[in-house]
Amino acid sequence: MSILVTGAAGQLGAELCRQLAGEATGVDIDALDLTDRAAVLEALRRLTPRAVIHCAAYTQVDQAETDVARCRAVNVTAVESLVEGCRRLDCPLVQLSTDYLFAGSRGIGRPWREDDPPIPAGVYAITKFESERAVTAWAKHIVVRTCGLYARPSHLAARNFVKTILRLARTQPKLRVVDDQRCTPSYVPHVARAVLFLAGVDRAAPAPWGIYHVTNRGATTWYAVASEIVRLAGYKTTVEAITTAEYPLPAPRPAYSVLDTTAYDRLGGPAMPDWKAALAEYFLELKRLPGP
Repeated sequence: MSILVTGAAGQLGAELCRQLAGEATGVDIDALDLTDRAAVLEALRRLTPRAVIHCAAYTQVDQAETDVARCRAVNVTAVESLVEGCRRLDCPLVQLSTDYLFAGSRGIGRPWREDDPPIPAGVYAITKFESERAVTAWAKHIVVRTCGLYARPSHLAARNFVKTILRLARTQPKLRVVDDQRCTPSYVPHVARAVLFLAGVDRAAPAPWGIYHVTNRGATTWYAVASEIVRLAGYKTTVEAITTAEYPLPAPRPAYSVLDTTAYDRLGGPAMPDWKAALAEYFLELKRLPGP
């Protein structure tokens, strides 16, 4: 029995399938419409996976403010169907979640722990909170909250902050990036290793059921990350710090969404490097890729 990975064409789903190799059965929207309950239940019955890792999600946070029904269908209804199917198979369900659960707060003076009540704001964050409640209704669940994912540079179709900054810095003399949102952007290969550890792949059993925070280490801002990207790339582009108010967007962004990873660390899983070391690893692979 393989491990079913949803969202297999996305950043994390693709990396999980890569690390799992022949143990993974990856599905994406072209193979399975997760908003179709009957299709989901039939797929689980037919595949009988030993675990489901659910990476698929509606992540266009600004578009979600007006595309509410579709966002809820993908982020909530689909999860409810997966929970139902996993119950029938007595199958563990690993759900990927987000630091946006704390978008409605400016912070409480320390990184957020798993037992801190979420304070979602915006359609995307609210639906992800609802999806967590759906998952945790099934006993055999692991919820992994993470932040600011960016895939390997070899994942050419991936869209993320790092690729956006590199693209803009090639042609623009100055970038304006917000400096009042503190978080921990995380490199997908590191997060994927941690997810597979929590799921119990290649171990006798998964981690204790529950919620875990998994990010790279340290706290930073998008301005600081952009500055480090430009430095590592060797560009002369100037990066200017601005406030969130100077760059208004439809959906609320977390002002402080640094996640406390102590619960994961205590389990002895694969180490999560500092965010700067993670970016340096990204650039090492980027330099090994063939040029255009």
